Amino acid sequence: MGKMTSQEYMDREDRFGAHNYHPLPVVLERGEGVFVWDVEGRRYYDFLAAYSAVNQGHCHPKIVKALADQASKLALTSRAFYNNLLGEWEEYMTRLFGYDRMLPMNSGAEADETALKLCRKWAYKVKGIPRNEAKIVVCNGNFHGRTITIISMSSDPDAYNEYGPYTPGFINIPYNDLKALEKALQDPNVAGFLVEPIQAEAGVYVPEDGFLAKAAALCKKYRVLFMADEVQTGLGRTGRMLACDHENVRPDILILGKALSGGMFPVSCVLADDEVMLTIKPGEHGSTYGGNPIACRVAMTALEVLQEEKLAENAERLGAIFREEMKGIRSEMIQTVRGKGLLNAVAIKPVRGKSAWDLCLGMKENGVIAKPTHEHIIRFTPPLVITEEQLMDAIGRIKKTFSEMGF
Repeated sequence: MGKMTSQEYMDREDRFGAHNYHPLPVVLERGEGVFVWDVEGRRYYDFLAAYSAVNQGHCHPKIVKALADQASKLALTSRAFYNNLLGEWEEYMTRLFGYDRMLPMNSGAEADETALKLCRKWAYKVKGIPRNEAKIVVCNGNFHGRTITIISMSSDPDAYNEYGPYTPGFINIPYNDLKALEKALQDPNVAGFLVEPIQAEAGVYVPEDGFLAKAAALCKKYRVLFMADEVQTGLGRTGRMLACDHENVRPDILILGKALSGGMFPVSCVLADDEVMLTIKPGEHGSTYGGNPIACRVAMTALEVLQEEKLAENAERLGAIFREEMKGIRSEMIQTVRGKGLLNAVAIKPVRGKSAWDLCLGMKENGVIAKPTHEHIIRFTPPLVITEEQLMDAIGRIKKTFSEMGF
């Protein structure tokens, strides 16, 4: 049998897979740096970077080597036994981010669930909230994953419809609303505030300057844990190692994932100090794959790449250029350009039947792939290894697409 076409690959997925995604019609088979190639050999700038998991670029040679070397030596022990790398990774992470302890998991959703469990344990064992009465404040527009508990705090009908009954114990408030936050925190049974420093999945909503610092201060005032979900916003994406670093905020619980492995392997973790982390005892939480030797080696290498190649600094500089260039496009389809670092979005107004999806299809034909979120917003999040020359080339292709749309 000869090589299959893109359409044949897509038809096979459609026939045998669940219909829980609506991908852009492109079938990728190879990646390097900021580029990916489809099965017909066409090259594209990747301007999604696997939802910011591939900050270090596709198939970074240093991370690939770390993965291959460790995979050929020891892949998985479970946590029933010690392995020779987990302690090294835990020490590396706690020193890098300034916490007492780290708890390893695999996916971002698992890390968020871990943070919620830690917060509730702390509520009962340390703060003294009556059992089963702890509440956690969350924001409308949030996206922390897709487990039953996490979708129970969602305000997006696509996320929660027909999945009930829902997990209780959450208070939803508007994002970027300090008055609503303080009102919620006055409830003595509130144990934590879970927030994305920038709401990426919702459409790259950036809070006003000072929001994070003031929110963290309010949490301290009311003895509530400030929990930052930096799964998408962390690890260089916004121009700092953490998005919270823009306001010198140190979360009580820090949640990391995605780029923690450079897109090579599912790795996530939660960082906290002893008062919080040591509330969970043996047998009360865990993961078979969490802290496996491959994850340890790959995560340390991925973080080394971020620092050695100064990728946060690159994101800060090139992000400003990108937003300036997008704001310069004269098109009635563009409503808003917003973002921080290389986490950016363009809100699109449908014009004469043409939508954000049509723009993404046009960009694909011009060699740039991105995808809409919430139908009218296009996120632009290339790997942080992108050069200024590559960025300007990609911007030229994006501008060409707007021009070809004719409005």
